[in-house]
Order: sequence, then C-alpha cells, then structure tokens
Amino acid sequence: MTTSASVPPGSESAIRTGTVTDRLTEANQRYAAAFIDPGMDARPVLHVAVVACMDARLDLHAALGLELGDCHTIRNAGGVVTDDVIRSLTISQRALGTRSIVLIHHTNCGLESITEDFRHELEMEVGQRPAWAVEAFRDADQDVRQSMQRVRTSPFLLHTDDVRGFVFDVRTGLLREIDPA
Repeated sequence: MTTSASVPPGSESAIRTGTVTDRLTEANQRYAAAFIDPGMDARPVLHVAVVACMDARLDLHAALGLELGDCHTIRNAGGVVTDDVIRSLTISQRALGTRSIVLIHHTNCGLESITEDFRHELEMEVGQRPAWAVEAFRDADQDVRQSMQRVRTSPFLLHTDDVRGFVFDVRTGLLREIDPA
C-alpha cells in the first residue's frame, strides 16, 4: 500500500518547500489533465448513503467495493449521526433518491479517548463555548446502535427500513455488523 508517507527518493525537498495544500493542488492539476467527464448524475447509482468516521485509515470505497458514483459518503469525527448528518441524509434521500443507509464506526477511534470536557477546555482556551457536542463514546458498538436509532426515529428521513450499522476493524479491514437491539 502506498501512502503519503512513502515519498519517492529525491522528492523530499519538493515536499519541504511547499505546503500540503500546494502538494494537493499540484496533484489535482495532474488529475485534471487526464480527467474525462464520466457524465454522471449526482444521484448515487446504488441508492445508498454511507456515514462513517473521518479517520484517515478508512478507505471506504476500497473496503466496500464501491466505484465513483455508487454512493453518497458522509464523514465526521466518529461517524456519529448528528443533526448535520441528518441534514445530509435528508437531502440525499429527498432530493437525490437514496433509500439505504450504512453506518460505520471503527476500532481504536479517537472519540473513545476524549470526553465532553473537550468542549469546556476549548471554551476556556478561546472564550466561547462550541455549539456542538463532542459526541465522545466509550463503546463503539453502543454508539452505532444509538446512531441507528437516531436515523430510524428522524421525522425528516423517508426511508428508515434499510439502516444497518457496522464497526470496521482497522487491523483486519473487516466489518462487523451491529445488532440494533
């Protein structure tokens, strides 16, 4: 597996002279030079929305066998179903035709190591209390159940019968399905 940490010999100086954003925009220039418009619609081909953690170890398309255009992907810290996730899922369903929802948390998540005290510490540092909750958790399985319940009980979502939750093992790459009960 090649990662950003695998820098080809001789290119270290190029990385040190620019910012990460410079590197990303240069990569975009190379991508755009070979880009061919696939002529896709914004509606996901598989009519599914995937909600997952933002953790950089999760390559959702590869892990789920997805191709460009197959799904909507909504990511945040922990993969937690927040009001903003409900907003995105509502638009995904009502405007863009998705019907199924897959929720994915993972092992060794950073939200398992912090608490809601993070908000208090942030308030003390910057002088303003964040309007959002940290949504920290100790048990990924239980938090997946809570997220499934939030989706299933949202009055804004049209399709709540095909909602499934999983925990992705960052060491094996396997998904483990969580029983909603």
